[in-house]
Amino acid sequence: MAARSLLFPITIIIIASTTIIFTPPTLASQPLNHLSSKRAPRFLSKHSYPIKTQLEEQQQYRYESKYFYQQLDHFSFLNLPKFPQRYLINTDHWAGPERRGPIFLYCGNEGDIEWFAVNTGFVWEIAPLFGAMVLFPEHRYYGESMPHGSREEAYKNASTLSYLTAEQALADFAVLITDLKRNLSAQACPVVLFGGSYGGMLAAWMRLKYPHVAIGALASSAPILQFEDIVPPETFYNIVSNDFKRESTSCFNTIKESWDALLSEGLKKNGLVQLTKTFHLCRELKSTEDLANWLDSAYSYLAMVDYPYPSSFMMPLPGYPIREVSKDSLQVLELCAYRASVINCWLSKVCKRIDGCPDGTSILERIFEGISIYYNYTGELHCFELDDDPHGLDGWNWQACTEMVMPMSSSHDASMFPTYDFNYSSYQEGCWEEFGVIPRPRWITTEFGGQVREILTALLFIFINS
Repeated sequence: MAARSLLFPITIIIIASTTIIFTPPTLASQPLNHLSSKRAPRFLSKHSYPIKTQLEEQQQYRYESKYFYQQLDHFSFLNLPKFPQRYLINTDHWAGPERRGPIFLYCGNEGDIEWFAVNTGFVWEIAPLFGAMVLFPEHRYYGESMPHGSREEAYKNASTLSYLTAEQALADFAVLITDLKRNLSAQACPVVLFGGSYGGMLAAWMRLKYPHVAIGALASSAPILQFEDIVPPETFYNIVSNDFKRESTSCFNTIKESWDALLSEGLKKNGLVQLTKTFHLCRELKSTEDLANWLDSAYSYLAMVDYPYPSSFMMPLPGYPIREVSKDSLQVLELCAYRASVINCWLSKVCKRIDGCPDGTSILERIFEGISIYYNYTGELHCFELDDDPHGLDGWNWQACTEMVMPMSSSHDASMFPTYDFNYSSYQEGCWEEFGVIPRPRWITTEFGGQVREILTALLFIFINS
């Protein structure tokens, strides 16, 4: 244990493609009156499992919650009020400063930090192997780490939100770990960064900006290239759509055709009432856009949040869905085994439900049958809430309207989602209406670099898909 702690190895692995996690745009045929949470690229779905329920179900990870008072603005010398940043810490397996035990720091995402802590098993599993401390600092403006005294005050207006940036969050992490190491006489202990999705971006950027603080970073599913003029904006939706198409062309076509059916039904007299009944919604539907976003979210996450173990990161899902599929179809089981793809197996189950409806089943009823696999796998829900945000993710709208501007489009032919061309003018207008700010689409690539060769100037990265 001591030897491994002293010589903590970092493998340099570069995988060009990264899985991008965010909620898609809405029906392109509908006017953009404001920047909704669905118009802005989002890494995590608001239609997900409450953190309280997850904590009750996952008790295997032990940690202590502590608070560290951070500067509101790290880049100003004004005497501004500080705020308490929450962090979770576990030292059960730490080898200590004498043996230079490493510190595994997970860069908190846009949500409650406990949500990420109970769903990041990899860090917990390898910590004992390396005699590592585990540290989960929470991202400012999320969870309990609220400046200005409360969530209401923090989210009051553009002025109070102005300190919600990736740069400020990285400075929080750097100041926290520096102070913690000093207090523990652990200055010689190496820090390794971890993060997934937006947290993965932060891990990579922190390694770039603070190379003296951390010796390396593991960035999982970090879309650091999803900014302007780097990758084609339709890439993500094409990939998700292709996953469905490979499983079943019929399933792909049904989903592709369902958007027009949804819009047509919504325009009918009492159409929204009928849609409410068809999709078993708890409250009467106010617009087809809300329902379309709910469906968009499920399709996207079905292609991503699927692990070889039971998980409730977004929704309660079984481990090794291949075994679930085998209950329904030996043929599908054999197909899954042949492809050795958990994701394809899970999509097989959804598409099998959509394709397997009796003759005469309407296209929207077929869609509901398939979508229930994602939103109600346990069968415990009797109706669905479309506007539920159990994790407090609304701060991401602000970030998407300021510096995290990631163009997203959906092509007509390759995508099963509604055709949508990213329009920066409309995007800017929506941000101004919602927050009174103008986005800076090129700021992130100016601050952190945008091309692979620029990002890789800092060595000791691990970029992986998940």
